[in-house]
Amino acid sequence: MLFKITSAALQGIEAFPVEVEVDICPGFPTFVTVGLPDAAVRESKERVRAALKNCGYDMESKRITINLAPADRRKEGSAFDLPIALGFLAYLEVVPAARLRDYLFAGELALDGRLKPVRGVLPVALLAKKAGFPGIVVPVANAREAALVRDLNVYGLEDLVRVVRLLRDPEEVMPCRFDPRELVSAASYAVDFEDVKGQQHVKRALEVAAAGSHNVLLVGPPGAGKTMLARRLPTILPEMTYDEMIEVTRVYSAAGLLAGSGPVSARPFRSPHHTVTDAGLVGGGSVPKPGEVSLAHHGLLFLDELPEFRRRVLEDLRQPVEDGRVTVSRSGYSVTFPASFMLVAAMNPCADVFRGVVSKGSDCTDSEKARYYSKISGPLLDRIDIQLEVPEVKFRDIVSRTPAESSTAIRARVTRARERQIDRFAGRRVFANAQMGPRDVKLFCPIPAEAEKLLEMAVTKLGFSARAFDRVLKVARTIADLDGKDAIETPHVSEAIQYRMMDRFR
Repeated sequence: MLFKITSAALQGIEAFPVEVEVDICPGFPTFVTVGLPDAAVRESKERVRAALKNCGYDMESKRITINLAPADRRKEGSAFDLPIALGFLAYLEVVPAARLRDYLFAGELALDGRLKPVRGVLPVALLAKKAGFPGIVVPVANAREAALVRDLNVYGLEDLVRVVRLLRDPEEVMPCRFDPRELVSAASYAVDFEDVKGQQHVKRALEVAAAGSHNVLLVGPPGAGKTMLARRLPTILPEMTYDEMIEVTRVYSAAGLLAGSGPVSARPFRSPHHTVTDAGLVGGGSVPKPGEVSLAHHGLLFLDELPEFRRRVLEDLRQPVEDGRVTVSRSGYSVTFPASFMLVAAMNPCADVFRGVVSKGSDCTDSEKARYYSKISGPLLDRIDIQLEVPEVKFRDIVSRTPAESSTAIRARVTRARERQIDRFAGRRVFANAQMGPRDVKLFCPIPAEAEKLLEMAVTKLGFSARAFDRVLKVARTIADLDGKDAIETPHVSEAIQYRMMDRFR
């Protein structure tokens, strides 16, 4: 007898439907799984048999064939345990076969019949809604992420016995109900900008960066507070919208990083070590998985000690920084991961990290700085809008009792500036100034004649590239937005030029 149950598999962060066909017939006892299964899928036969037996459903030896259609797409993971087990239960007439068409099923079985969480449930739930399923059955630990999908009945169940009860009497088992405030809670942070002593110029630059989603490079000696400042940058970014939460949670769900914790409501902050590989940073592998740039989607990617990263790894950043996505190609298919993030990098002034710290009379020379900075390519630096020096904290700032401005106050200004940008770019696929293309810059960033002369002098003396020229205009547009001005003025351009400290070493 043949039974068909609908499940789903992942390719990248997108789910595609998989029809689990369970054929049971008399013959020499075998258990074969076909349809390009990986090792975890092939091992499901042992988990399913043990779970059925321990739940009181003994399966006699038969010729069993499991087909996962479409057969030409690779399937991986343990989410097919539940639909395979339901095929056996339909054969035993424990559950009505007709009701198997009413739900999409995904879940791993423990040997005692419990449903264990699986990765990728949010993409699967989105697929279930798109395909028109009235409900989805998943492990209880995955219920909160699946419940993000509106107008879809989510049945987060504890074990196989509860699934049987649902299929026998749908009225007896109710779908999960969550308070929206519980699912989408306000982001909370353990750090705040009021903890930072001094560094007013740097705080101002980071406020500009947050307001326009600009990339930042911080250059300064050890102990100046570069990492401390970077870790507090998410606290002044606007709160994520519902659509952004869906996008970020979908990436984390596909990567298996939710662990039953529910939606991601705080903007991500990713800080990979400088030994990270190409695949670890931008994504990839034999079966492509999201990298750090995708896990930082709608958040921050912080690269500490930037010159210590391998040059090839840094060059891989150029495409996602420019395009906001990463495409990984494999034989016969390609996968696209979202990667719209703010890049924040930090580095020392030169290779000798304690120059200028231990002895005040031995600061790094310009030639030493240029040699150290040469480890970073010009095209990558061009894509970093704001580049500034972070000086040592002065003693009077360290002992000062004057309270610093809080992240809440800074975020209010940043949010107002972002709202101006959203209104300006209405109807376009742009949500912040940093994302403007050349045509957008020409349309939205006109400057007065005096500012044009100032830029001409900067291009001549500092050697700005055409890309750096556009980046200055984008930053100037953001500074004007923070000031509540509709037009860019000369002081805005002047401040934006000050944030290009690396150009003089090129």
